[in-house]
Amino acid sequence: MVAANEGTMLAVGLMSGTSMDGIDAALIETDGEGLNRRIGFHFIHYNEATRERLRAACAQAAGMAQPGPDPLIDEAAHDLTLAHAAAVRALLAATGIAAAAVGVVGFHGQTIAHRPERGWTWQIGDGALLSRLTGIRVVHDFRSADIAAGGQGAPLAPGYHRALASGLARPLGVLNLGGVGNLTWFGADTWLSFDTGPGNALIDDWVRSHTGADRDEGGALAAGGAVHGDVLDTLLDNPWFDLAPPKSLDRDAWATQAVRGLSVEDGAATLTAFTAATVDLALNHVPERPLRLLVTGGGRHNPSLMAMLAARTGIAVDPVEMVAWHGDELEAQAFAWLAVRVLAGKPTSWPETTGVPVATTGGSVAEILRGSNHG
Repeated sequence: MVAANEGTMLAVGLMSGTSMDGIDAALIETDGEGLNRRIGFHFIHYNEATRERLRAACAQAAGMAQPGPDPLIDEAAHDLTLAHAAAVRALLAATGIAAAAVGVVGFHGQTIAHRPERGWTWQIGDGALLSRLTGIRVVHDFRSADIAAGGQGAPLAPGYHRALASGLARPLGVLNLGGVGNLTWFGADTWLSFDTGPGNALIDDWVRSHTGADRDEGGALAAGGAVHGDVLDTLLDNPWFDLAPPKSLDRDAWATQAVRGLSVEDGAATLTAFTAATVDLALNHVPERPLRLLVTGGGRHNPSLMAMLAARTGIAVDPVEMVAWHGDELEAQAFAWLAVRVLAGKPTSWPETTGVPVATTGGSVAEILRGSNHG
C-alpha cells in the first residue's frame, strides 16, 4: 500500500475547468513545496444533464449582481459535488489507495462567474458534503481570500508551475490553455503570471453551436479554414489587452458574434488565430521574451493552435510533456499541492500572480464529519 513519507502527505486534487467536459482527479505525494511523487490520475466525463445544469448555472450567475442563494445554481452545485465524490472514489479504486491514507482533497469546484472588478468570484461546490461523502478532509474556496485581500483571485496554478520549473532554462513561459489562457513567465530571479485572453472557450463554443461536437478535434476545422484578418483585427481591438498585469478574465468575457456569418471552418480558424494572437500580445507585458513556451491544458492537443502560436510568437512552443510534466493532470495536481499548503498556512497566491498586495493563504477547510455517505 502506498503511504506518505515523513514530512509529506498524500493529496487528491480536483479540477473542473471552464470547458465543463468533466473532472480531472490527481493523486500526488507532496510537502507543499515540490512534487515529491505522482501516484495516479483519473478523468470522468460529466453526463449531458450535469453539463447542461452547469451551463445554466453560468448563465444564471451572469445576470446576478453578486453570489447568493439560487435554486438552479444550488442544484447544479449539489450535482457537481456528487460527481466529484465519484471521481475521488474512482481515483482511489484505480490506485489501490484507501481514503484513510489521504490527508486532504483540494476541491476547486466550478467557476460560474469571475468578477474581480466587482470584488467577487464564484466557484460552486459543497466542501462539507464532499468531505462527508469521501471521508477525507477537504480544502475548498481557494480564491475568495485573495479577492478579499485585493487580488484578482486568479490564476492559482502558477505557484505549482514555479515548483516544477525550478531547474529549467530561463526566461521561460508556461502557458495554460484551458477555457481561458494564462501565462506564467519565469526570469532568472523574478516571475509573473496573468490571464492572456480566451483559450479554448470561443473555439469550443463555435464548434458546439455548429456541429454539436465539444471541440475542434485535432484542430481539423481550423486547418481547413481561412483566417479572416478583418474579423481578427476587430476581436483584437480591445483595451483589455493593453492593460498591465495583474489581470484575469471570466470565461464568457468574449463571445463568438464577431465570426457570425463565416463558414464553420473559417470561424474555427479565425478564433484559433485570435487565441494565438492574444498570447503574443501578452508577451508584451513580460520583462523579457521567453526562450520557450511550454503549453499545458487542452489547447496543446490542437495542432492548428500550437502551429499558430509558434508562427505568431516566433519562439519554440512545446507541450509540457517535453519536460516530463503531465499536461492533462497538471491543474488537478496543482490543487492537491495548494491544499497541502493551505493546511500548512503557506501562501497560495502572490503579488506576482494575482496582484494581491502580500503573499496570501486562501482556502477553507472542511474537516471530516462522519455522516451520510450518499447524497
